[in-house]
Amino acid sequence: MRRVHMRGFTLLEVMVALIIAGMAAVALFEAVGTGLHATQTASLYDQAIVRARSRLAAATHGTRLAAVDQRGDDGGGFQWRLRVAPEASAALRPVGLIGPRANTSLRVVLYGVTVWIGWKDGGTERQVRLETEQVGG
Repeated sequence: MRRVHMRGFTLLEVMVALIIAGMAAVALFEAVGTGLHATQTASLYDQAIVRARSRLAAATHGTRLAAVDQRGDDGGGFQWRLRVAPEASAALRPVGLIGPRANTSLRVVLYGVTVWIGWKDGGTERQVRLETEQVGG
């Protein structure tokens, strides 16, 4: 009697191949999910930096600096805080003046300006902080 050899895969081989393919698909989906979350987080950081720069520019241009500590809601889930505080001061006397104003001095103050923009990313609190120093009178 002659034996006929069947060519093909056994059920066990097919099941092992499906399990391996399933594990590879799960790993791929997790990598895609992680990449999407990282892209979203980077986008939120970019938005926060733009908002912080805008607040910093508004605080330091066109207005006289004074000590202030303000907070508020910036919309879109972003919270902000602006802090302006004097860090140092000096009395300067102009050079080369003649007459009654020669002995006058000008008080100059160095202000530290800090802006924080914060938001929640899932269960994680994130923030961006920008700082500068400005001379005010």
